[in-house]
Amino acid sequence: MTGATQQQTSLTAALQHPRFRRLLAALAVSQAGDWLYNLALLAVVFERTHSATWVAITTAARVAPILVGGPLGGVLADRFDRRRLMVVCDAARAVCMLALAAVAAFGLPVVLAPALAALATAAGSPYPSCVAATTPRLVPDAALAGANAARVAVGALCLVAGPGFGAVLLLLGSPTAAFLANAATFVLSALLVLSLPAGALFAPERTGEPATGFVGEITDAVSALRAQPQAVRLVGADVLCSAVYGAQTVLLLLLARHIGIGDAGYGYLLAAVGVGGVVGTLLTGRLASAGRPRLLLVGACVSVGVPAMLMGLTVSLPLLLVCAALTGTGSIVVEVATDTALQRSLAPEVLARAYGLTFPAAVLGIVGGSLVASPLVMLLGLGGALVAVGALVAGYAALLARDAIRSGRTAAAAGSTEGAEGAEAVPVPAAA
Repeated sequence: MTGATQQQTSLTAALQHPRFRRLLAALAVSQAGDWLYNLALLAVVFERTHSATWVAITTAARVAPILVGGPLGGVLADRFDRRRLMVVCDAARAVCMLALAAVAAFGLPVVLAPALAALATAAGSPYPSCVAATTPRLVPDAALAGANAARVAVGALCLVAGPGFGAVLLLLGSPTAAFLANAATFVLSALLVLSLPAGALFAPERTGEPATGFVGEITDAVSALRAQPQAVRLVGADVLCSAVYGAQTVLLLLLARHIGIGDAGYGYLLAAVGVGGVVGTLLTGRLASAGRPRLLLVGACVSVGVPAMLMGLTVSLPLLLVCAALTGTGSIVVEVATDTALQRSLAPEVLARAYGLTFPAAVLGIVGGSLVASPLVMLLGLGGALVAVGALVAGYAALLARDAIRSGRTAAAAGSTEGAEGAEAVPVPAAA
């Protein structure tokens, strides 16, 4: 690969496109708003109820709509102008934040808090599909992996920075102020989207006879995914890596306490996962253009599974930090490679719907991983649970490697057969 080609596939190359930068800025502000109000929301609920159950219900209410809203959001993103749809998403979430501010300020019934949180999540469900489907129109194909790396990096940073800003707002003011500030983030995001030119960039593509109804639209997206084996393999890897992360949110806390480094040590381990993710975003643009997608996928899964297994076999903090960082790097590489493969292999008219299916699947992986962590500890012990979670992804990598070897042998055999047939077809000159 030449230096010029490497430059064109880097994250920097994607950021050279002004329209993509504005879309990325809108995404950053919008996703920061998704997380900024979380602490204020939980503070209001706990202050009113003094109940951990109510806090759990509120947290679930924020996450659950993604599982249903993701597919619906993908359908909407393939039916309506995506620029208008993103503005509507931001406006609806701003209204929800204003309503939450009223709940906090005027002592309205606390049941409204989780209900409004669920409504805000549902209102934002078309947004990720809109961004994923629009990104290939804003950057050239060579910079697509870098653009997706930037999108993933924004999501990871907002997940960390959003609650941090929310905590500062709580210290300086009140939950009401935090909700009002959060409403302002959605207004700013809408203005950034409106600064982009309307027209073909955001228009959904429709070819042929459209499917009838929601079920028909989703069925078309599922069929399109199944027709792309490489995309299916990547989605499977992304879901499994997400499950590892979900399990680690529980298991690493237990591990930190087990080896005597306490809750602070748990924070160090999660931070290491985040640092690895940042490294992954910097590497993915180059790795995704290496021309060997299966090898990339196998390597990324190995870098998640093997270090996750090692974390169950050591008590050395430096080694644990390195392993945590490697799992973060591999997970981000898989996520970005998945998004890029979907954008390159699927027809534009089904891309948003397909993303609306795969994004909730990854979220479901995180939830599932966190739920099975405790039963695994009860069954296998802490070390055994960590090894088992890592072995799941490592085993998937082994299956992918086996399939790649078989495909290579089949292709080589087909090439040999064609060569033999070609040799037989060469005419032999007649004897004089």
